[in-house]
Amino acid sequence: MENTDPDLPAASSWALPASTCATSRTCPTCGAAADVPPATAPLIYALGRVEARFPRLSVEKEYAQITRRSDTAGLTDRQVLHSVLSKPENRYLARQCCWLFKIGGLETYILVPREPGDLGLIVDALRPAPSPSDVDAVVGVRGPVAPPDVCNGLQVPIVTVDQLYLFDRESLIKSIPRPERVAADRFQATAQELFDRIIQLVDNTGATSGHRALNYLALRYPAIYVHTAERFGENFSLTSVDVRSSPFTGGREMVDVTFTYTNRATDVNDKFFCRVDVTDQFPFLVTKLSPYLDRSGL
Repeated sequence: MENTDPDLPAASSWALPASTCATSRTCPTCGAAADVPPATAPLIYALGRVEARFPRLSVEKEYAQITRRSDTAGLTDRQVLHSVLSKPENRYLARQCCWLFKIGGLETYILVPREPGDLGLIVDALRPAPSPSDVDAVVGVRGPVAPPDVCNGLQVPIVTVDQLYLFDRESLIKSIPRPERVAADRFQATAQELFDRIIQLVDNTGATSGHRALNYLALRYPAIYVHTAERFGENFSLTSVDVRSSPFTGGREMVDVTFTYTNRATDVNDKFFCRVDVTDQFPFLVTKLSPYLDRSGL
């Protein structure tokens, strides 16, 4: 089995240059060891944006009182919110806030750090000067739907956060090793389009095995960007990205991600796939991007 393309650096050398929220060692509710989620835990590997919400009127009023005592002249509302919540003396207020994770603009999860010390990175995800290209990646465990009193009536699943990456799309793409044979502007346009297509797939909440694999590849496997740029250069279109359970599992849960390219002149399809192990919380590559052989007729 192979876990990297030999023509490219390891994924860890190029992706996610920003901060990381470390995996914790204790369960926030019972204090027991919690480094590894239970095998049956619903796992999350999602791409979206972190937002803050005041769960109750009293918390909002407390924030307003702190703001009145602060020097906020010239700051935007977002900068004021980040400034107040990021100060150590106001950490009690940050703990009271409801931390939402929005995917495609929709409120999808409520985030809870597994360790209190990890709250700081979630606060940092607010970003005092946000950009439309900002992306947050959450790795965690999905819990029950929140009761109405947790987040001002919002009832979405609670996710215990074990890992949180903060980055922007442009920085991620610039960090991908570009082959010399592909022009910089063409490669950037290709990578942006492929990344956007993956995260904008219908219902990609990072909760299914297939979506976890796709989001992992988008962040960790540069070969999909390089190969797509090369196919575009050969007058192919990327016509579909499909995910299915792998028939070769060896007792683990694996999925095959297939990229279909169609020649714009002849309509001939060319398929390539890679295999991802999604058994545990952190997916990893099993088979590098290779030509796909359709065995359905065999």
